[in-house]
Amino acid sequence: MTTGLLPVTDAAWIKGGGVAARTVVNCRARVVNRIPILTVASLLVSLSMSAQDNIPLFKTATRSSLVWDEAVPSDDAISTIRDPLTGNEIHKLSYGGIEVSSRLGYERVSPNTAGKLLNYITTIANNTNADVSVRYGGASVDGHIASPLAVAPTTNGLSKNERKDLWDLGKMHCFRTNFAASDQFFSGTQSGQTFTVHPKSAATISFVTLDPRNYSALCSTDGCHLKGTVRYYITVDRRDFVFVWQGRSIVDCQ
Repeated sequence: MTTGLLPVTDAAWIKGGGVAARTVVNCRARVVNRIPILTVASLLVSLSMSAQDNIPLFKTATRSSLVWDEAVPSDDAISTIRDPLTGNEIHKLSYGGIEVSSRLGYERVSPNTAGKLLNYITTIANNTNADVSVRYGGASVDGHIASPLAVAPTTNGLSKNERKDLWDLGKMHCFRTNFAASDQFFSGTQSGQTFTVHPKSAATISFVTLDPRNYSALCSTDGCHLKGTVRYYITVDRRDFVFVWQGRSIVDCQ
């Protein structure tokens, strides 16, 4: 097993005369080259269940991983910026001409329930001269697997039978407020989805999961926020881009 650490640097710059401030926080990107996914299971496990006997099956395909990690010194390949309009965090990973940005939001399933929906938004900027493929990897919340919901941009015009297992993105606050984009998305109804990002272009891809925990929020006089840790990754060509989000940083879309 070979582990490479990308160069470490501290930097801050102002773009457009102060319109957008980029702050690089104290964190480090870790590149793990040619190791089985099983060995990075503590970060995020790619897990599937056998429908026949419910035995966990771990994928052990060999590929590289780039991990967003805020607990260690800063690095050129990893950064956190602030949305200039909202101040919300955006996590970024960069490697080999590919820049992947992550945002995470949440909302209640309905006003009368405590359940939460988690909205994952990932933007892939391809600054290379070749097409790259993007695939869903996996997601977990405090170690519990969180699978993408079956979603559609709208359920209008569908029969009752067609609507019963679909979640309408147009009715979710994160999408109605444009925090999340519904142009391209991973859906639980379409396994093995692959998106292509052409050279010198970018694509934003979303997916939604239920928070698998029964009690996921902490409230005080300052308001409420999610607790715990959310991890997810997407695969760009054969490299996994892994993002780790602490509950306090996840945006309340409502």
